Amino acid sequence: MLNRPPPYFPQNQLSPADDKRYRNFKLIVGGLVILAVVLVTAIGFGIYYLVSWLF
Repeated sequence: MLNRPPPYFPQNQLSPADDKRYRNFKLIVGGLVILAVVLVTAIGFGIYYLVSWLF
């Protein structure tokens, strides 16, 4: 019972790749990356102006 091989998982997908879904995924990831860059830039400017205002 303990010496049995692991179950077989096929490496290929059962359904063909959906180009529309992949495109939507790329758009969402790209939008999140752009949003993260804008957010980090805004936080950097905010800290810079806060420090320059305080001192």
